[in-house]
Amino acid sequence: MRRYGFNKFLSLKRIRQIYGATFFIVFFLLILATDFKHLKGYEVNLFLKIDPLVTITTILSSWTLYRGLALGLITIILTLFLGRFFCSWICPMGLLNQWISNIFNRRRPADDYRINMYRPVYRLKYYILTGLLLLSLAGTIQAGLLDPISLITRTASVTVLPLFHYLTGTIYVKKPLYHGGVLIGIIFVAILFLNRFITRLWCRLLCPLGAMLGMLSRFSIFRIWRDVQRCNDCMKCLRNCHGGCNPHRDVVYSECYLCMNCIDDCPEGAIHYGLQKETSSVQSGIDLNRRRLVETALATVVIYPIMRSTVSASTRAEPEVIRPPGSLPEEDFLKRCLKCGECMRVCPTNAIQPALLEGGFETLWTPILINRIGYCEYNCVLCGHVCPTGAIKPLKVAEKIGAPPYKKPVKIGTAFYDRGRCLPWAMNIECIVCEEVCPTSPKAIWFEHVDVTLRDGKKKTLKRPHVDPQLCIGCGICEYKCPVHDLAAIRVSSIGETRSRRNQLILKLQ
Repeated sequence: MRRYGFNKFLSLKRIRQIYGATFFIVFFLLILATDFKHLKGYEVNLFLKIDPLVTITTILSSWTLYRGLALGLITIILTLFLGRFFCSWICPMGLLNQWISNIFNRRRPADDYRINMYRPVYRLKYYILTGLLLLSLAGTIQAGLLDPISLITRTASVTVLPLFHYLTGTIYVKKPLYHGGVLIGIIFVAILFLNRFITRLWCRLLCPLGAMLGMLSRFSIFRIWRDVQRCNDCMKCLRNCHGGCNPHRDVVYSECYLCMNCIDDCPEGAIHYGLQKETSSVQSGIDLNRRRLVETALATVVIYPIMRSTVSASTRAEPEVIRPPGSLPEEDFLKRCLKCGECMRVCPTNAIQPALLEGGFETLWTPILINRIGYCEYNCVLCGHVCPTGAIKPLKVAEKIGAPPYKKPVKIGTAFYDRGRCLPWAMNIECIVCEEVCPTSPKAIWFEHVDVTLRDGKKKTLKRPHVDPQLCIGCGICEYKCPVHDLAAIRVSSIGETRSRRNQLILKLQ
């Protein structure tokens, strides 16, 4: 029977809506707090830490459980107990998709019934999950490309907030610019546009986290169930179903998001949440095609060497792939990095950018430094403190700059002069900008005083700059401040980085 008044307000559907809105607001506030001005010990990466897909893929790729990611195990345990609650109660990507669906999907009831039914094509996400798990097992974590928490965090960091700043000028100190931000934004808009056709189509068809939670919910103790003796087959429960799990028939429990709409919409009170009874309808499980699973595994076997054939970790270091300070060695870094964009958001100089194909497809959207956009602030170590998986280990300022008790600073690269573009070298024009801004002590840039003869025969004493590779830490401020437009006269390469023994200017003979 329908409930009215205060009892209806306290329905499970209403509680779910309150929880969902609260978690979405918390997520948005944490994204805003991921900033060097506001980062005051907040768990800004909380949603990534409670994401079980992040936890499992990181364990499979690195064979370690990084501190903090144990929270994802709690989500798994709760799913085994309560069911697939995460998708409609907590997940900001799922909530946003649902709200967009509510805005654009204004159909007749008959159309809602037809469109909202379960479709076999929704099994695609389970094959995607299988491929991502196999890639993780092979040592490359690509779950961040499609994981909903990583996806929405990355988009908010490099597209949404910068766009909002351009319109209002209220978020950043420096106007942000992100390499590839437009592409990331277009992909996100395309995902939201899918809701124009079917409610939460991304969640139903492509989301690997939803697939993992769906597999876990197969063993859940509490479930949505239909009392066949009270049901009059009106199908009203199907109209507002978030997951298209066929609550009017044999409930496909792996697709049930526990939105509780069916309980609220049922005029006969025939649908319940809890322990099943003898009068409950039959529950349908995941119907996966074994042939498709084998094909997915074979496709993964083919994709893996293609990805690895271009990666710098297995061939040679790419000079443009300059990682943030504290990054693990490249092969280990790629086993942990989620491409979530947290480090990009927190960087105060906008230096950390999402990579495109600088290091191969495997490095897509992983963080790199582009020094013409920004530079690594000498006393800043924020990126390591917001990384949820330990791909960038947290450093102390003293450790980064090599202050006592630490003996050497952390190098992320080495600067080199292009003498064909450097003003003192190429054009006999005085310029000391790079030396002035060099933050190391003693400075890594030093001058050679030379007497030159100009074209008109006049004599001139110039200061021609040189880089001491033993002192240079690769921060990139010299490249950022260089007055030569387009290609700077001094550019930083990843060579000499502390994290790699192989990527050195001159290898020591053993």
